[in-house]
Amino acid sequence: MAEQVELSPINTGGTSFLRSCFNGINALTGIGLITIPYTLSQAGWLGLCLLLAMAFTTCYTGLLLQRCLESNPSIKTYPDIGYHAFGRKGRIIVSIFTYLELYLVPTGILILEGDHLFKLFPNVSMEVAGIYIGGKEIFVIGSGLVILPTMWLKDLRLLSFVSAGGILSCVIVITSILWVGAVDGVGFSSKGKLFELAGIPTAMSFFSLSTLSYILMAVLGYLMFGQDVQPQVTLNLPTSQVSSKIAIYTTLIGPLAKYALIVMPIANAIESRLPRYYNIKLIYIFLRTLLLVSTIIVALVFPLFGILMALVGAILSITVSIILPCLCYLKISGGYQKWGFEVLIIVVIMINAVSIGVIGTYVSLKDIGVIKIFRI
Repeated sequence: MAEQVELSPINTGGTSFLRSCFNGINALTGIGLITIPYTLSQAGWLGLCLLLAMAFTTCYTGLLLQRCLESNPSIKTYPDIGYHAFGRKGRIIVSIFTYLELYLVPTGILILEGDHLFKLFPNVSMEVAGIYIGGKEIFVIGSGLVILPTMWLKDLRLLSFVSAGGILSCVIVITSILWVGAVDGVGFSSKGKLFELAGIPTAMSFFSLSTLSYILMAVLGYLMFGQDVQPQVTLNLPTSQVSSKIAIYTTLIGPLAKYALIVMPIANAIESRLPRYYNIKLIYIFLRTLLLVSTIIVALVFPLFGILMALVGAILSITVSIILPCLCYLKISGGYQKWGFEVLIIVVIMINAVSIGVIGTYVSLKDIGVIKIFRI
């Protein structure tokens, strides 16, 4: 029987289906929306086929997780699945990969905010006690201060309103970028490569963060900027047009609206380990504030958005979304004991996922110089 984990109290009573949809959609959209054109520039037009393949693969592994959940009434969470499959070690491994991904994606959000604000206000800087602080650092810290109040919300009903704003911001960004290309003179063209083998590992790492809803943005961004598109497509937009400013400003809203929702499972996991006599609101506020401050520090130390997201995709998202669901399902269902067509498909998926993860990690580490430093 799976080991039970007591979660900290969360007010979900009265949360409607619509509000749950807002929270779910908001959690799945956002960062990938503006990074996907860059991934297409790395792999070429045929990268769309890889995007589709990754989307269908993660959909299938999601169904495998559902089967695992339905196999035992005591299974409530992803770590429970790991425990039911491989015992205490399984729970620890699943928790580490899941929470680390949930920690680094919001860190990328802070880097994203700093990059966009610095594009809008490039001359901002300050000096404190003889220490120079650049514009990006100021904006990362400022974004954290704006996010802070949402971190204190434990009510999913209230977060659903924040999520609705995040979904609306995605629609506005797509519309604004389409307007920039079609009306404001940037234009569309067929420039760009058909296929680029060297860019496949990086592209697949990013694709693991994405869903089918990003195909439109991928095509728009690649048609507009081709090989010159940056890791965040909105950084390519000329700030002289109103529509460009709308897209960039709105891009600032979306990540802010999803930060607390993504980090909430980590906060809940920490709070669930506290003794009952620590069940005080001030303690929760302190812990969640400390969690936010730690991501700000990481974002300041490692401000490379594109490479960070590639590493998250190659190491964490591939593992959490593909490899672990396959392993847990094979163990829980006993499929590893009997070979069949389904087991063969799962094995092929895992081999491809491991290959993508290893190569993607190598390429990302090479890009930041780690490979060269250690002479790997």
